[in-house]
Amino acid sequence: MKNNDFWKFIIVVAVIIWALVQINPPTSRDLVEQFASRAEATDATFTNILQKAEALQKANTNMTGFAALREAIGTNDIQNYFTFVNARAATHPTTTILNQLQRDASGKIKLGLDLQGGTSYLVQMDTNFLNTVGGATNGVNKSTFVSGALAQAVEVLRKRVDALGVAEPVIQPVGENQILIQMPGLAESVKQEARENIQKAAYLEFRMVHDDSESIIRNNEPVPPGYQILKAPLEPGQTTPAPYVVSKNAVDGLAGDFVSKAWVSYGNLGEPQINFSLTPEGAKEFAAVTTKYSPDPQTGQKHLMAIVLDGELASTPPYISGPIVDGECQITGHFTEDEAQGVASILENPLRAPLSIISAYDVAPTLGSDSIQSGMRASIWAVIGVAVFMLFYYRLAGMTANIALITNIIILMGVMASLGTTLTLPGIAGIVLTVGMAVDANVLIYERLREELEKGKSLRGAIAAGYGRAFATIFDSHVTTLISSIILIFFGTGEIKGFGVTLTIGVAASLFTALIVTRIIFNFLLDRNWIKTITMMHIIRTVNLNFMKLARPLFIATFAFAIGAVIYGGVVRGEKLFGVDFQGGDAVTFKFSHQVDVEKVRSALMAAGQKDATIQYQQDVSGGKPTLRVTGASGSAKTIEQTLKTNFAYAGFVPVEEQEVGAVVGEQIRESAAIACIFAMFGILIYVAFRYEFSFALGAIVAVAHDIILTVGVYCIANTFSGRQFNATVVAALLTIIGFSINDKVVIFDRIRENLKLGARGTFVEIINQALNQTLSRTIITSGTVFLATLALYIFGGGEINDFAFTFLVGIITGTYSSIYIATPFVLWWHKGQRPNIGASQVKMQNTQTTQV
Repeated sequence: MKNNDFWKFIIVVAVIIWALVQINPPTSRDLVEQFASRAEATDATFTNILQKAEALQKANTNMTGFAALREAIGTNDIQNYFTFVNARAATHPTTTILNQLQRDASGKIKLGLDLQGGTSYLVQMDTNFLNTVGGATNGVNKSTFVSGALAQAVEVLRKRVDALGVAEPVIQPVGENQILIQMPGLAESVKQEARENIQKAAYLEFRMVHDDSESIIRNNEPVPPGYQILKAPLEPGQTTPAPYVVSKNAVDGLAGDFVSKAWVSYGNLGEPQINFSLTPEGAKEFAAVTTKYSPDPQTGQKHLMAIVLDGELASTPPYISGPIVDGECQITGHFTEDEAQGVASILENPLRAPLSIISAYDVAPTLGSDSIQSGMRASIWAVIGVAVFMLFYYRLAGMTANIALITNIIILMGVMASLGTTLTLPGIAGIVLTVGMAVDANVLIYERLREELEKGKSLRGAIAAGYGRAFATIFDSHVTTLISSIILIFFGTGEIKGFGVTLTIGVAASLFTALIVTRIIFNFLLDRNWIKTITMMHIIRTVNLNFMKLARPLFIATFAFAIGAVIYGGVVRGEKLFGVDFQGGDAVTFKFSHQVDVEKVRSALMAAGQKDATIQYQQDVSGGKPTLRVTGASGSAKTIEQTLKTNFAYAGFVPVEEQEVGAVVGEQIRESAAIACIFAMFGILIYVAFRYEFSFALGAIVAVAHDIILTVGVYCIANTFSGRQFNATVVAALLTIIGFSINDKVVIFDRIRENLKLGARGTFVEIINQALNQTLSRTIITSGTVFLATLALYIFGGGEINDFAFTFLVGIITGTYSSIYIATPFVLWWHKGQRPNIGASQVKMQNTQTTQV
């Protein structure tokens, strides 16, 4: 092995080992088993605890290991069994030990709410508080104001939960003044932090301190009307907090959500400080107040201003030394770094009214165990199917590609595990696209390798030329996908961000494995003279089809059909197109005597017309009997109740609560998705224009837009016949289509550019047809393998997985079609049939070089 390849091999092995270490253990171990195996010494008391915990779980299959152990331990001291956990100084040593054991037992591959379940909080907003701050007394209809405050709280809570590192939560309004928050797989320690963050109102006020505060406190005088005593945080050297006489109300109404940005900085001694900028309106009011209460020029009287957060002094009240007109403020005090970060996060995401948690439940996966298992099986069969095809079609080269594919998946999962990325259904979508791009990269190399061998080159020369010629195409196709995926991370929320993270990691891993791992294997075999030639099947022979002959009528026909289908969907189908994720619906909670499998419930509800119902078993975190919560379309409560009672009479389903719930895909998610897609398109436009030609960039964008519109149109028609509705999963599928589609077009554009640079003879139409024929084999193989992989998801995956697969299958067909009949014809017509200037100067340069040689 050559020295250069040796170090590449070492890097590859190191990366694989690192990824495997990050993944291990991939799934969570049973906490009770962890409790038994990690104990350093055992006795009769420990054995009794263990037996009681196992008995509790056996009697109640929905009880978590944490809850069973906590109940079994009771008042017993378990510190001597786990001395490796430093719990001596802890307020609750048992909880500290169990938290550590749970962290150690947790699997490295985190699953989302849809795959593993999690914790559900139902919180209630104190709407009476809104009246006290004047929100609904200024001529604003109370119900409208409360509705707006609730919608604002949903978006604020989403940001707060994101700050906890909890990926892809479900947050939706329930009824008139409640919000449902569901978060995947929380450890007990994180649950407590989540509860605290959820309930913090972060209601910020600036209040004035009474000018005689010091004498009132010192002389123990009565507190003047309209004032109250608040205590500042402890300062170094103090044994008791300093009290101040502070007004009960904000000065001149300077209160509410007027902070535009908050962050943590550090003072001269390294102490954390909280900085925040006010909104333009807040800065204007703050300037007026600080001007009004500036020191009296005659008496020199100074005024103290209190910064009050959630009714408590955030710091020692500072003096107003003069007008502050720039809207920049700072809170100093003796914060820890975590406290400062927490306050900054809450300041930046304030609520208009306090929230209180009225119930907390552990919930089962939203997809149901059967859907998850079928989805996993489908994903495994999809990867196996692709691997078998590559091995059968490309033989030895296919085996090399399969090694790269396995390496790609290992690296992808390793990076996801190290970053703590949560794997959800949209994440699986990103993996499917990653597998497709990994296969495509190898197909590009092998088809180039075949061309070079047919020219009579030696095997080593053909491999070098194949990789060299395919490099630009692979690089450009991956970079364009990376542009869109990274933008989805920065501008997206929830499922969109999760999809972007998975796809970004996967694309980067695909570049690494396709260009480095496979090349090392080939060089290793060549250096040992173990291979003399590489044979491949060649079912799709070189053809000479005139693709552009039908371009104009097909271009017009498909755009007309796509736009017509979307108009039909919007006008005729209307709200029937959208599922609960977009429109909200009815949620019914049942108690029962016999638990019915989620998939059986789902099948019965689908037969009753409730296709996109969300079905979850849940249990109060403090114990008690589990309940079943079913969320369906608006007005479906009676249908859901009747369906369960009719189909599962033996289960004894009895409704105990009925609520109206809001959309899971809220306004901010829809806006962020739209903004992310627009910026992604713009980023791709700039890159393709820079690397190729502006007309190529426009052609790619027009074609991708065509694919999205046509896919949406087909989905609208499918809604008529099968009742499919748009949900969050479909959004993930549409994002996947963008990545697949742009990748396909870049490959064809790269071949057109190459032919132009090489000075290929013929008109521009002939050069386009030549490029399409040259890449036809690669197009069919890549699209075919991705299609087969997705078809496995469609056939074997139920529920939302089936919706994703159906949408992506349509997208694969439209994306492949548009590469030939939308993108390239657009470029042809943009140049009015004339050859663009891409190749003119290049041809001269090549001729000059040839002359010199």
